Amino acid sequence: MDHVRISVVSDGEVDLVHIDGVLDLATTPRLRSTLLSLVDGGSRQVAVDLARVGLIDCTAVGALVSAQARIQRKGGWLRVVGARRMVLEILEITGVAQVLGVYEEEVSEGPAGVDPVGTILRMMAQLPEDAPERPLLRNEAIEVSLPYATGLARRFRDRGEPLDDLNQVATIGLVKAVDGFDPSHGSEFTAYATPTIVGEIRRYFRDRGWRVRVPRRLQELRLAVIRAEGELSQLIGGSPTPADYARHLDVTEDDVLEALEAGRGYRPASLSAPVAPDSDAVLGDPIGDLDPHMEEVEARETLRVILVRLPLRERRILTLRFYGNRTQAEIAAELGISQMHVSRLLANALRRLRESLQD
Repeated sequence: MDHVRISVVSDGEVDLVHIDGVLDLATTPRLRSTLLSLVDGGSRQVAVDLARVGLIDCTAVGALVSAQARIQRKGGWLRVVGARRMVLEILEITGVAQVLGVYEEEVSEGPAGVDPVGTILRMMAQLPEDAPERPLLRNEAIEVSLPYATGLARRFRDRGEPLDDLNQVATIGLVKAVDGFDPSHGSEFTAYATPTIVGEIRRYFRDRGWRVRVPRRLQELRLAVIRAEGELSQLIGGSPTPADYARHLDVTEDDVLEALEAGRGYRPASLSAPVAPDSDAVLGDPIGDLDPHMEEVEARETLRVILVRLPLRERRILTLRFYGNRTQAEIAAELGISQMHVSRLLANALRRLRESLQD
């Protein structure tokens, strides 16, 4: 069963070989035949797209290296684009990843004339808007460019944000770049995509990276202080002071201190963090909580005014019953009256309180 599809598209300069499926002992002859026919037919710039290849074996790797050597002898070049996951690992294990140029996708300037994504987008631009091939070519351009986008994201991996989040943001920037690229301008895709992707990542840091919102002026000044730290450390041979930063950045020392203080809002400490390595106390312990009796204040103040209006004996009965937790029999013995009388006085006092509260 044929479990690979190979197609070739060309924009007149670069021949892009699309492969979808598995490259193994059974399908490698088709790959070798396709590449050699391109080279022998006069092609001098060939890009092999492995973005949709699920597996590649050593025979296919050998066919790629052999075709590359053959085209180089004729003054051309061949490189692999879109290699990911297991395919990329196999190319690395066999030691040909760098030879085939798979890492050059992460460099803004590849070999002269190599612009596989631009080739795809130029072909897409020549198709009618309702052509069914357009979505397929757009997806192909995005898949081929993903390693390039994630390579840009890795440049920001040590700034406090998870790399997975940065990869997602870079992918969003890549999609915007693919949709906004105009091949008619004649520039390479990477020249347009790089500032688009990096700009998307920087906006993410500016708008969502901060846990506590601070003015943009302080965000930018904090970044300037971070960038200046290494240079100043070498110049003065030690840790820079706020005064050193202020002189270097041409700002006031108070501005530097404010920016450093604002930097704590980027990744504030958790209130559940211990105050010391071996301590059971956490940072949130000293923070006050809502008083559970706060809602009773109004009722207590209202009752205080009403209770004053009751006769002294009824007030004493209420106090003994509800604050002293005494029974009616105990109250009757203490006051020298009958329990029945205590019950009537208590009911009368409670009735008067309810009526006063309603009024």
